Formats: sequence, structure tokens, C-alpha cells
Amino acid sequence: MNDDTMVQKDKLMNDLRTVISDGEEVLRMTADEVGQNAADLRSRVQARMNQAKDDLRHLQEVAVAKAKAAGHAADDFVHDNPWKSIGIAAGIGLVVGLLISRR
Repeated sequence: MNDDTMVQKDKLMNDLRTVISDGEEVLRMTADEVGQNAADLRSRVQARMNQAKDDLRHLQEVAVAKAKAAGHAADDFVHDNPWKSIGIAAGIGLVVGLLISRR
């Protein structure tokens, strides 16, 4: 996954958390409303919010699993190709050093 995708996913997850908390607040504020329509509306909103929470949990689990898989893949690469890894790290260090020294 690239950085833009991760940023978008994080923003989506934060937005979803905000919507859920706002929805819960609305439910608390309208708890004293009576009538069948209000009760039906509250139950539908509550069901949708529960589903959104489950979806958010699932997204987090998938993101953690993918991050762990990427970490294991990087670890395997380093163990299988130690000299390539040293060369890549040295090259990155050189580029970063050159960029820093330009300031």
C-alpha cells in the first residue's frame, strides 16, 4: 500500500469514528422523544451504527494484518539478501545525507 492510500484510509477511519460518536450523541439527545416513529428511527440508527462499528473494527484488523505481512516480507527479504539490504540502506542514507547537507 502506498502512503496516499494509507492517509486516505486513516482519514476515512477517523471520519467514521466521528460519525459514530455524533450519531450516538443524537441518540442520547432524542432518548426522551416518544412515539412509534421516533422509536423506529432510533432502532434503525442504532443498528446502522453497530454495523459501522463492526466495519471499522474489521478495517482495523485488515490494516494490522497487512502491516504485519509487510513487516514479515521485509524481514524475510533482509534475511535472504543481507548484502542487498546493506547496499539499499547505505544508498538511502547517502541520499538523505546529501539532502540534509544542502540546507
